[in-house]
Amino acid sequence: MHRALDANNLREVLKYSALMLSELRTSKLSPQKYYDLYMRAFDQLRQLEIFLRDESRHGLPVVDLYELVQHAGNILPRMYLLCTVGSVYIKSKQAPSKDVLKDLVEMCRGVQHPIRGLFLRSYLTQVSRDKLPEIGSDYQGDANTVMDAVEFVLQNFTEINKLWVRIQHQGPGTVREKQEKERNELRDLVGKNLHVLGQIEGVHLEMYKETVLPRILEQVVNCKDDFAQYYLMECIIQVFPDEYHLQTLETLLAACTQLMPTVDTKIVLTQLMDRLSNYAVSSPDVLHEFLQVEAFAKLNNAIGKVIDTQIEMPIVGAMTLFVSLLTFALRVHPDRLDYVDQVLGACVVKLSSGPKLEDARAMKQVVALLSAPLEKYNDIVTALTLSNYPRVMDHLDDGTNKLMAMLIIQSIMKNNSCISTADKVEVLFELIKGLIKDLDGNAYRGEDFQEEQNSVARLINMLDNEEPEEMLKIICVVRKHLMTGGTRRLPFTIPPLIFSALRLVRQLESQGGDMTGEDLPATPRKIFQILNQTIEVLSSVPCPELALRLYLQCAEAASDCDLEPAAYEFFTQAFILYEEEIADSKAQVTAIHLIAGTLQRINVFGVENRDTLTPKATGGGYSARLLKKPDQCRAVYACSHLFWVDDLDGIKDGERALLCLRRALRIANAAQQMANATRGSSGSVTLFVEILNKYIYFYEKGSPHITPSDIQSLIELINTEMQSDNNGNTRTHSDPFFTSTLRYMRFQKQKGGLMGDKYELIKL
Repeated sequence: MHRALDANNLREVLKYSALMLSELRTSKLSPQKYYDLYMRAFDQLRQLEIFLRDESRHGLPVVDLYELVQHAGNILPRMYLLCTVGSVYIKSKQAPSKDVLKDLVEMCRGVQHPIRGLFLRSYLTQVSRDKLPEIGSDYQGDANTVMDAVEFVLQNFTEINKLWVRIQHQGPGTVREKQEKERNELRDLVGKNLHVLGQIEGVHLEMYKETVLPRILEQVVNCKDDFAQYYLMECIIQVFPDEYHLQTLETLLAACTQLMPTVDTKIVLTQLMDRLSNYAVSSPDVLHEFLQVEAFAKLNNAIGKVIDTQIEMPIVGAMTLFVSLLTFALRVHPDRLDYVDQVLGACVVKLSSGPKLEDARAMKQVVALLSAPLEKYNDIVTALTLSNYPRVMDHLDDGTNKLMAMLIIQSIMKNNSCISTADKVEVLFELIKGLIKDLDGNAYRGEDFQEEQNSVARLINMLDNEEPEEMLKIICVVRKHLMTGGTRRLPFTIPPLIFSALRLVRQLESQGGDMTGEDLPATPRKIFQILNQTIEVLSSVPCPELALRLYLQCAEAASDCDLEPAAYEFFTQAFILYEEEIADSKAQVTAIHLIAGTLQRINVFGVENRDTLTPKATGGGYSARLLKKPDQCRAVYACSHLFWVDDLDGIKDGERALLCLRRALRIANAAQQMANATRGSSGSVTLFVEILNKYIYFYEKGSPHITPSDIQSLIELINTEMQSDNNGNTRTHSDPFFTSTLRYMRFQKQKGGLMGDKYELIKL
């Protein structure tokens, strides 16, 4: 053929071209191999077209040439040659392009073999693409209109789609999988026609609405092939403009409801909604178009119909559609919370109509559905106004419910959201009930359980309202929910509730005024009553150490509010817990120090109440009953601070403070004697040094009962204990604590002044 081209021999060129094209008649090649052969033939036909375009080389008018190639022996080579010459014929403008195109598209019906016909019509699409009579084209004129171009492409698309669908009927049914694979490889040949149609200049909205889309959808629906319907709907959504989709939304959605039940309609609708929502956010000017066509209402109705008609659609498919619709509503109409709630309501109806949700993929889609409003609004308060939000959560299994509750709390933490009314707190705690009450038998799962409860605790700390009345309502709502949470949760969730209530008490105390009136809705007295009842529940868990700490915190807050009876009651409860519940020796030591420290800071007690409480903690009470002597000693000298409080109105009973120190010293001596008896050597002098530091503290504070001779005697005692053990052996090492204490005393002595004068009486 190339030699004939070089020789400008027309008849030889056509002869060898027909022979070459006869190779395309084969039925033995796979679609991929046939495509390779087709591309080689296509390259040669390009050379042939260039030759035929130059009439000076072959000397035959294009009209005669168009007649000549129709005498080729076989239909397939004849049609390829006819399409090639037809391209030259149109380019010569010796005939209206619409007539030539119509002639070609009609004669191509002579090839009915699916694969050969597909490639032939694909070739026709390629050679005619730049010769369509569209606006701005050289071939547009009185005889040629845009409608002619559209008609040609539509007709070619219809025929090529029929051929593509027929591939599934070629050969025995046992090779069905192979046929589907071949069809998948050839689908781009079909989609190319729609791509060309979408690029034709001059296809305005009315033409698209009245002619183009109805013709395409007619072919899509009537082909009755799920594979073809899915692919063609996907092509329609991708190749045509977004504004056309919006204006023809009803027609497009009606077609979706007529597709075969086996078509994955959810993906088609999801792609459509994604394109429309992207179009909506591209410019604020187009939003009014969505309102005019009522896009959301139409999509909502269409999705409802699809879900109702496709009975076999799995629940995950329906949930995916709801997620896409909700995303569309949030992006296009972020101000319409009623749309969001409407989607959630439809989801509730679907979930309620079937068995319990167990599909993990569907559960994941429900989580995505519930997470979308949180991510969009960055405010849980908005989600709390959605009446169907908690109803959707009720359909989650226990594990997923907890996961969703954690996501809600994380959203609140991330956005620092403020839930400031009792009603909203009520709804919120209904949403996260999976974390605050037992929904299954495996409620406690180690680290996961602790992390969940810590998240709830952080959430409680974020609940706040400047109005005391509303804040008290919030505390009562939270308490109501926490009390149903089971004993294992209370140690995590009760403390933040207690401190929130104490924060409210201090807020009321700072505001001043009458805080004890019975008519007031929020008073410290009422709050302390609630706190007492709450901690009492915690103490029965049992968790006595935590309950004791909370009682002491409440007692201190009651003291700040000058509520002596309440403070006394809290101390009484703390003492009862210590006596009846705390048995561990380490816990007892810690509790005594907490009691002593709290009692020291409280200044509301009168003489009678203080004299009742103080002995409980001192040497004659709990301190003396500790198991270990060192613990007894430290507890007793710590209680000395109960009798000397260093502030303007504080107690300054130096005599009783000295009694505590002397009692501590006796206990330290007893501990030293026990060490000599059991180990054959005296123990550490640390207890003596600690007591010495207490003597120094009260001496510096001006206690008249602590004299220099007392300190001098104690220093000599420590030196004696350090110099030798029970066997008379001399110890050469010194106690660092004692050395530091002496260094401090020398420093004060050298510094002079009033404090230095005090230390002049002590020999170091």
